Amino acid sequence: MKPIIGITVSMETNRDYYSTANRNVKVIIRAGGIPILLPYLIEEGDVVEIVNRIDGLYATGGGDIDPILFGEEPHLKLGLIIPERDQSELILIQKMLEMNKPILGVCRGSQILNIAAGGDMYQDIYSQMDKELLQHSQKAPFDYGSHFVHVRKDSLLYKLTGEEKLRVNSYHHQANRVVPKEFRISGTASDGVIEAIESKSHPFVLGLQWHPEGMVEANDAASLKIYERFIDACISK
Repeated sequence: MKPIIGITVSMETNRDYYSTANRNVKVIIRAGGIPILLPYLIEEGDVVEIVNRIDGLYATGGGDIDPILFGEEPHLKLGLIIPERDQSELILIQKMLEMNKPILGVCRGSQILNIAAGGDMYQDIYSQMDKELLQHSQKAPFDYGSHFVHVRKDSLLYKLTGEEKLRVNSYHHQANRVVPKEFRISGTASDGVIEAIESKSHPFVLGLQWHPEGMVEANDAASLKIYERFIDACISK
């Protein structure tokens, strides 16, 4: 049987509708899963019901994350936040971790995963990191790999891709900063920006700062392997 994959969704400030890029749905189907879009749920009992029914969680990209969640006030460069999304995803991820179910987070999804586990993040890397940075909000098509990620060899990410150096796309101005002790950094850009984190104690809990779903559209083999192995983990959970 194909596993059921819950996909997190976005919302604008008018709160009129949920949305996600079609590529988020297509990549789960291509990798062998059945995608289900998840609305924002805050009640713990409702979230537990969802977690019991899905086999894996795909935490997608989107707007910025409320810095109140990690003890800071808004930076001047902070972008759009939707508090309901933050609250819903935090409890959803925490319940998935408690139940030891697979999680794949991309871009914002990697950041909210890190915060849910007890880490924190840069609100704006360009003004908060005291070094010269790469262009992390690329001016190129979505499926174009604009910089490299160096992968730790003893990591889940390396096990999935077999690559020590991945060429990735990049569309973010926030990034993970402090990673909790239960997690480890498994990939970094050449400028030191954290590009991949993963749990030390769960079989498949992985956060990626780039958008591998976009790279799959360009038939990038390593990116497709990530999704296929994610689906495999959801089947064998």
